[in-house]
Amino acid sequence: MNRLIIFGDKILILCIAFTLILSCNNEQSSRTTFDFVPAPKAVPKQDVTPLAIGSQAPDFHLPGADSQYYSLQDFASAKVLVIIFTCNHCPTAQAYEERLKNVASEYADKGVQVVAISPNSPISLLYEELGYSDLNDDFEAMVVRARDAEYNFPYLYDGDDHAVSLKYGPVATPHAFVFDEDRKLTYRGRIDMTEKPPGLNNAMELRMAIDYALEGKDLIVKETPSFGCSVKWAWKTEYRDQVEADWESKPVTIRTVEIDTFKTIITNLGSKLLLVNFWATWCGPCKLEFPEFPVIQRMYGGRDFQFVSMSMDKPEKIEDALKFLKEVHAPVPNYLIDANPYEVIEKVPVEWDGSLPFTMLIEPLGNVVKSWHGVIDPLEVKRAIVEHPLMGRYY
Repeated sequence: MNRLIIFGDKILILCIAFTLILSCNNEQSSRTTFDFVPAPKAVPKQDVTPLAIGSQAPDFHLPGADSQYYSLQDFASAKVLVIIFTCNHCPTAQAYEERLKNVASEYADKGVQVVAISPNSPISLLYEELGYSDLNDDFEAMVVRARDAEYNFPYLYDGDDHAVSLKYGPVATPHAFVFDEDRKLTYRGRIDMTEKPPGLNNAMELRMAIDYALEGKDLIVKETPSFGCSVKWAWKTEYRDQVEADWESKPVTIRTVEIDTFKTIITNLGSKLLLVNFWATWCGPCKLEFPEFPVIQRMYGGRDFQFVSMSMDKPEKIEDALKFLKEVHAPVPNYLIDANPYEVIEKVPVEWDGSLPFTMLIEPLGNVVKSWHGVIDPLEVKRAIVEHPLMGRYY
């Protein structure tokens, strides 16, 4: 009888252990299950008030660029929680990336957790505002930025409806919020006073706020201005509508050029970085990739950059070329080269086998920085442009 009781107890213990294992697995599965699909939407215009010093940190449940959801509870063990509202496209935000990574790594052993949140709505961001970036502010682009910049902190998305950002009230990117162990706000403002990297102050204000919070001391200066790009709230669409209308109203034209004029164009005697794409209406891949180029022009056209298209169609097909350019709305310098294709190939200053499409990035005075045979990778081209010394990611 005693043996049966002991055996039964063992079975009961095994059942409890098995149940606990299943429970842990289910908990881990719920933590790692990621079913987020971004859906940015219009949000009614409203006043945004920055969170007051001494206020409790508002809770959140947001998707991260690492395919995880995060809430305030996930950082409960941190002695100090640093929330930085930032984004992909803003040159000021990009200028502080390395300093934030340094803070995250240097303070990790002291119990400090850095979390970045992008408050920007993709629907209110203009192509013309992306002149210092290779990426926009949608969730997919955040995944790329976090991966390629090797972020060592969670990067969370709040661009669908600003549900969390409206509670914190950031005014610009980046904007720092420091919370103590009780999750009371002890500091709100800038990271430091030197925007341009490497940043001589090296996140001085942020580090001081963290140090004081770790020691339980009150800062003398608890609030500072936050300089950077304004938050792209979803109700900021009127300006976008006007910019779109202006772009659509620009005329689309094309003109024929002789070989000597073509040579002068690609010699690039101006002061701008020149992107040249060779294409034709009979080239399927050319037509598929071409819509990317007007977007690139809109992104960087406000800086020292110009996109030019070179049609390799026969002169008698110029109307077909113009029709296509109007369909994709390309109000950029468009040319059709009236010359033997082999003569054109010989005039190009880099190796080109003559296949289309073909694209070159040319510095002033004709030096080809990079060339692409076949369909471009838009991100690769944008990076080549924005990281060129004539351009750059910072002011």
